[in-house]
Parts: sequence; C-alpha cells; structure tokens
Amino acid sequence: MERSKQDILNKKKYDAIIIGSGFGGTMTAQRLVNEGMKVLMIERGDWVIRSPKNWDMRGSIDLTEHYDKSSPLSVIKGGNKKVMGLYSCVGGPSVFYGGVSFRFREKDFEKNEEIVGKDGEAWPINYSDLEPFYTEAEGLLNISGEANIDPTEPPRSAPFPQKAAQLAGISKKVKSGAQSLGLHPFQLPLAINYENNSNRQTCQSCTTCDTFACAISAKNDLATMVLPNLMAKGLELKPSTVVTRLKAENGAIHSVECVSKKTGETEILKAKHVILAAGSLGSPHILLSSGLETLNPGGINVGRYLMRHANTIIFGIFPGIADKESRFHKQLAILDYYLGHPDIKNPIGKLGSLQQMPTPPMGLVQNEVPGPLGKMLSQGVRLLSGLLAIAEDQPQFSNYIKVDSSKKDKFGMPQPVISHEYSSRDLAAVKALIKPAKKIMSRAGAVAHYVHNIRTFSHAVGTVRMGNSPETSALDEFCQFRGVKNLFVVDGSFMPTSAAVNPSLTISANALRVGDFISKL
Repeated sequence: MERSKQDILNKKKYDAIIIGSGFGGTMTAQRLVNEGMKVLMIERGDWVIRSPKNWDMRGSIDLTEHYDKSSPLSVIKGGNKKVMGLYSCVGGPSVFYGGVSFRFREKDFEKNEEIVGKDGEAWPINYSDLEPFYTEAEGLLNISGEANIDPTEPPRSAPFPQKAAQLAGISKKVKSGAQSLGLHPFQLPLAINYENNSNRQTCQSCTTCDTFACAISAKNDLATMVLPNLMAKGLELKPSTVVTRLKAENGAIHSVECVSKKTGETEILKAKHVILAAGSLGSPHILLSSGLETLNPGGINVGRYLMRHANTIIFGIFPGIADKESRFHKQLAILDYYLGHPDIKNPIGKLGSLQQMPTPPMGLVQNEVPGPLGKMLSQGVRLLSGLLAIAEDQPQFSNYIKVDSSKKDKFGMPQPVISHEYSSRDLAAVKALIKPAKKIMSRAGAVAHYVHNIRTFSHAVGTVRMGNSPETSALDEFCQFRGVKNLFVVDGSFMPTSAAVNPSLTISANALRVGDFISKL
C-alpha cells in the first residue's frame, strides 16, 4: 500500500532549513552552523564530480547535467530560448562561474532616480552596513585582487586575502590599450587559488574556467571552500531534492515539503526558521507555488522587478591567435564609466562596467551550430578576445516570473513563466559602453569587432526585493518575508537594484548579515 504523506513525516526537527546551497544559502549556513544551530540544507542538484572531464570542451555548464530542465522555464519574452533550465548543483553557480567577486560601490546603495524613478524602491541598508561582511566573505573565498587603482573603489577595512596573479600576454595588451585612452584598468577580484599551498592545488591558468567546474578544485567555489567545513561541523546536506511547497499556518512556515529526484519519495520537514535561497528564479517559483504571496502586504511584487543586467560582449578579432599562451585571461576591469562619463550624453548618469572576457569555449559554438559548420566556425574563436559590458538595468514591474497552474512539472509544481524586456535606458547604457570597448580592443591589436548580446539569466536578481515599504517590497531590511515571521529570502532576489557588477559577493555579504540576525532570534 502506498504510504501517505503523514506516514512518511520526518520527525526530525531543525533550528533552520536552508533551501539552496549557492552564495545566499551557504553563507547563511556559515553563520548559523558556527553558532551551534542544527541546520539542514536542501539542494536541488547533486555534487559535481571533479575529473579531467571537466576540462573537456563540452564541460561548460549548459552542456552538462547540471543545467536542469526538470522544471522547465517557459520564456515568453527575453531569454535565449523559449524553454530554459536552471543551474543546479551543490555549491550553486559558484562551481561554474568565472570567480569574479566585486563589492558593490557606495553609490549603488543610494537611491538613484535615473535608475529607479522618483517613486522607486530604495535600499534599506547602505555600504557601511555590509562592509565588514564583504571583508568576511572575501576571507572565506580567499579572493585575489588589486586595490587603490579603480576610481570607484569603496573603502576597505582589510586588504584582499590574495595578491592578483600575473597578467597573461593578451591581458597586458588590453591593459596598455585602456591606459593609452586615459583609463584605469585594474585586476578583477577573483575567487581562484593562486597561492602555493600544500593542502590545495594552485590555478593552472587553463582556458576552461568561466562556465566550467574546476577539474583540480583550484577555483574557490563554495563546494570546495565552505561546505565541507560546515558539514564537518554538523551541517546536514540533502542533495538531489526538490522543495515543492512551503506550508504556512498562523503566520509562520509550518513545514517544508520536498521530493527526492532519485527515489521520488516525499518528505515533510520542520524547522524554527526557513531560509529560501533557491535563486532569483527558483525562490519566487517556490513562494508562488505555495501561495505565500497572499500573506504578504506587498505580495503583488513577488516575482516582479526581475533584473538581469544588460550584457554585451565586444569581441576584438585579431589577425592571428589572440591568446597565444592559451591562458585564462578574464583578468581586468575598467570602471571609469561606472558612474557616468562626460563624453557620454545618452543616457545621463550611471552606466556600468567593462570586464575582460576570455576566448569563448569551442564546445559552446559547436552546440549552437551543430554539424560540420559548427566545427568549422568553432576554430575561429581562437582569433577572439574581448570585453564584457555590464550595464545596470532598471527595475521594472512588467519584468516577472509567475506560475501557470494549468501546467505541472514532474514534481507537481506549476510551470514557471518568464517575461523580460530591457528599457530604452538599459539599451542606451549598454550601447554607450560598446564604443569605448571597441577603442580599447583596437588599441590592444584587434583589426575588427564582433558584438554578441547575452540573453541568459546568469545575473538574475530582484524578484523578491527588500525595502522600507511593505506595499512595494516583499522583504524587510533583514530579508524577512513580510507576513510570515520565520521565513527569510537570501539569494539575489532580495536586491532592489542590480548595480553593474557581478552580484555574488554582495549576496554572500548580505547572507552573513542576515545570518547574524537569525542566530540571535
């Protein structure tokens, strides 16, 4: 006889259940576990196996099993495909990202009407509230970097834990090109191990880093640097498990319902606190599937204000192989245009960042263009190296993730539906960054350019935002979900604005801050 959900009720009670093992979930766990709390972490994906296969040209995440389509995202506007998946693995996006770990700038926390409008939502915290947690997160991830060059750099209470690595030959050319234009290139803050340490392998500067898992665990991802230590201290991790519903009673989460992807078995779990960290697409999916927006005074905003940066890669086409050393060269950043520039009149005010991009993986080209043509075109990527333009995009109510209850996935959850469109200002900002990027690449030796728009949701933020007003934001200043006293949301969905740098370190710092708050309740 099939067991009922009541029969399979898990009697174990936790101090906290954390849903998701990315930056938000793991850094919250870092604080709670070290405070002696009994913590369960539920992760949709599984561990990424490290082996020489990670170096294979088909090891880029979209080509692996960790690009999970078991709960397919229906994209009706925006995106690069009509049906997309989620990145799911232990350690979350940190396992496959390029390691870029920026602090937001001080002005990113100030209300900017050019970005949010006169009545837009402001951050309820400022840079100084996060600074000590930025420092702690940089220490946990052993970030390398270069200080005192970038004109937008915020104050620091401690130096970078690691010195930056030596520049690749192509990086030196890009740096020289930028400096010849009067700009201030500096080395990206990276979560990569460059130190000679008997306990860990050092980076080999291979070309399979950004979008690849590190075969030798030299990338300072969460699955390498943080989670094993937490598990040794008592963190219980349940991988390959999908949370399908949060059940609320009397203004609090009463239980967490989840399904094993391997066995199909359902479990019902309980905890004093529930921390949602399933990502800016996964968390609103769970909230809306559970009907929790009806308990929140700002519930109409759950799933809204989806932001994803306006991203474009400006590739320089070189007369020969661009990266003659065949080295990882995502090394430089140029933020001279971050807060605006006197040479740019449209749009006025904040623009964004330029970050060096390595030669793209051949496997991705062959995946997009299958057959002999793809193999032929993939050889041409060796002539490319470029800059990524990241423009801060405006938070718009019309950009959303919602659920379609008429369609269910294999776990019984309603299908998530995404609609996203950039504003005219977003497009103007990224266009304004393309012109100086082309100049820099020309000075570096490129003879022509190819501009490639990015349409993935890799930097998605903002769908369950924090704010001062209960009517316009679902979370309070400590990321507590209004109307549900024991529920917190700590992934990138908490952000009222996207800034124009990678969000991972800010998610990490805020999660440590929120973890402090939860540990004292």
